[in-house]
Amino acid sequence: MVIKAVMMASSMEFERIEAPVTAKAYLMCAFAAFAGMLFGYDSGYISSVLGMDEFRRVYGHPVTLNGTEQHTIDYSTWQKSLIVSILSAGTFLGALISGSLADSVNALIIGRLIAGFGVGFVSAVNILYMSEVAPRNVRGAIVSCYQFAITIGIMLASCVGFATQDRTDTGAFRIPIAIQFLWAIVLAFGLAVLPESPRYFVKKGRLDKAMTALARVRGQPHDSEYVLHELAEIQANYEYELQVGEVSWWGCFGGGVWNRNSNARKVFIGTALQMFQQFTGINFIFYYNTTFFQQVGIENAFLISMITTVVNVASTPVSFYTIERFGRRPLLIYGAIAMCVCEFVVAIVGTVEPNSQAANYCLITFVCLYIFFFASTWGPAAWVVIGEIFQLPIRSKGVALSTASNWFWNCIIGVIVPYMVDPGQGNLGVKVFFIWGALCAVCALFAYWFVPETKGLTLEQVDRMMEEVDARRSSNWHTHDVWARDLSDMGEHPASVQMDRKSEPRSSY
Repeated sequence: MVIKAVMMASSMEFERIEAPVTAKAYLMCAFAAFAGMLFGYDSGYISSVLGMDEFRRVYGHPVTLNGTEQHTIDYSTWQKSLIVSILSAGTFLGALISGSLADSVNALIIGRLIAGFGVGFVSAVNILYMSEVAPRNVRGAIVSCYQFAITIGIMLASCVGFATQDRTDTGAFRIPIAIQFLWAIVLAFGLAVLPESPRYFVKKGRLDKAMTALARVRGQPHDSEYVLHELAEIQANYEYELQVGEVSWWGCFGGGVWNRNSNARKVFIGTALQMFQQFTGINFIFYYNTTFFQQVGIENAFLISMITTVVNVASTPVSFYTIERFGRRPLLIYGAIAMCVCEFVVAIVGTVEPNSQAANYCLITFVCLYIFFFASTWGPAAWVVIGEIFQLPIRSKGVALSTASNWFWNCIIGVIVPYMVDPGQGNLGVKVFFIWGALCAVCALFAYWFVPETKGLTLEQVDRMMEEVDARRSSNWHTHDVWARDLSDMGEHPASVQMDRKSEPRSSY
């Protein structure tokens, strides 16, 4: 016997598109965010490793300053640049494609490149998955958990580095590197039990599987009215978008950047948003904080570096509330302004009172404040927005391109920063914060002009909003229709699901 469930979205209220949020839905989405641990730890351990005496002994060489050979061992600026940036190069490629590995560099560099591929794949796919399965009213907070997991990974990496810094064997840096395998193993086992995204099954034409997956992530029976209504909305939206045809990689850049709902505009917003997240200078702090603090004469550089990671972790949960209470745009605009102020204070005081105790206290205090503002605004909000602005036919490609942009600029910053701040190179020291502060001001302007407000909307309604209003008016936009009702009004048949009773799931998660 065949069951035909006809989903009439035209008779429902907007609030009924999604089921009430259950504890199980929270837990499933939160575990998906665990991928951020791998991301954060891989990014975070290198700062401590670079500052270790044992690491310098193994990979460094006698340095020459002012024409006199010193007895201390260190590594060259180009070595520091390559060791840090190679992970980001791998993640950039991993977010887009798999490539062949060169075999002409040392084992540490090849290891970070391979790790980068894995982190790149995870960072792109995980944002896509969480955005598609999270309930709309808490989607921002759920995706922010990914950034929270990143901060925990960075903090744990710093704690491990602090604990092993005084070892006199290669375990000093091998132990921090090896622990990253633990997060990968936990993630591999955990993700195996999570359901596939229902939007993925809709895209593949498997509505029966989409219904089962949606019921599971919503914690509802598979034939729940909520599940039927939400699936109807997803299916109707996808059928509407299919009228445009299949979207290729090249098609992601079609329509022109000045067309507010074109593919090119959305890719521009996503890739630029991730670029500007890197331009805040945050990874200058977390990649080079230990060695930078050592260079400017701060004692206990390892301890201060660890404190900055603790501030990062403690600040991120603030966004769980603010991103849903105030929205994405205010966090991005005002967060950038606040970071700009903190960075200019550090740069001005450090320039006026170079190498003084007052300048060092100012550096530590305002760097911590700067990290607070980043962790509670741009850190999570940039990831949330790229998971929301792309319509279904290009969502996976759009998120991949945006994530690749993050890692591309991450890599560029990793390469150039040592040449900007190291003695004997650019020798900017704390003056580098003038650059980060100016870039944060540009971040605020970009968010004001281009980033739409997506709070409280389903992914399908975000597409409609971007079609009707520009970013500056998006906060006042309210839904007036749903996709399934629109198709019904146009004479289209409402989405339906046909399932054989034999294949009907007996229970849902």
